[in-house]
Amino acid sequence: MSLDEQAKRLEIDADFETANEELYRRNLTDGLPVVPPTEERVKAMMTKTDRDPDEVIGVMPPRYGDATVEKIAINAVMAGCKPEYMPVLVAAVAAMCEDKFNLYGINATTHPVAPLLIVNGPIVDDINLNYGYNVFGQGWRSNSTIGRAIRLLLTNVGGGRPGDMDRATHGHPGKFSFCIAENETKSPWESFHVRRGYDSDESTVTVIAAEAPHEVNDHVSEDGGGILTVAADVLATMGHNNAYVTHSEVTVVFGPEHAETISRDSYSVSDVKWFLYDNARNRLGKLKSGGLYGIHDWADRFAAATDDAMIPVVEDPKHVNVLVAGGAGKHSMALPSFGETRSVTKPIARGE
Repeated sequence: MSLDEQAKRLEIDADFETANEELYRRNLTDGLPVVPPTEERVKAMMTKTDRDPDEVIGVMPPRYGDATVEKIAINAVMAGCKPEYMPVLVAAVAAMCEDKFNLYGINATTHPVAPLLIVNGPIVDDINLNYGYNVFGQGWRSNSTIGRAIRLLLTNVGGGRPGDMDRATHGHPGKFSFCIAENETKSPWESFHVRRGYDSDESTVTVIAAEAPHEVNDHVSEDGGGILTVAADVLATMGHNNAYVTHSEVTVVFGPEHAETISRDSYSVSDVKWFLYDNARNRLGKLKSGGLYGIHDWADRFAAATDDAMIPVVEDPKHVNVLVAGGAGKHSMALPSFGETRSVTKPIARGE
């Protein structure tokens, strides 16, 4: 495989250890053993898509390599994917390569950010994606290998190798794999993709440039307002980009128990977004004391007259992403974003 428009065939001994050592040497892995992408395996991976192998789904910065269908299949093989996962990967690559997602910044920054994939619709059960217990963790082949394939593509096609074009100071574990599904069966609200304009029987993937999940641990509140107050407090810190950067989004993944309590108290998704917008704020004087103060052009966002003004972490409530995932337990997760990015949702093609 290469970063050229067409993938090149490497003549390597098919022995697992030999192939892996050569791929390590060429910096084509994520540091873990991979499945050698033989011609037969790559062809099998492409049986679930009717797209031409040379079709360019997107151009991946900072290397600006062409993400062809064949290259997506190669990296999917290496990650351990099944052919059934290909439609998700094709849609996710197309989403990440939209300008508003800002893949250049995400794949090259010093910030600890990774593309998070959120999958909705019938394909979730078709390919056995996890949306329940340990949703951000290990244990599901589909979640783990789809997320891993995205990272391999960002490395091998996008050129995001640590210390080279990927300049992340620390990174985070989601840079190995970062893929979940929404727990639509336990959500008291319309599913995430329906709220983005898709039908419930459509399958979609959303990409969000996110930090690692930050826990919202509330075992005490018996009302929705209490839980939302704790969630707002987790979001409102001066140590992440959302406190300063203008074009921000934040995401809250409510556990089913928290979501049930919030909904029981008659909070709609719109109410949740407005509550978090109104309460996840920092005093301007505090923001001026450190963080990213003075680094970005904040003219539109920080036009407040006094240091006592309370500054929201996003410009508008619509930039608070709300969904439900996870198993039982009074826990939720808050995910700050890279900042200069917008999430993108794409339909997953049927019949591929």
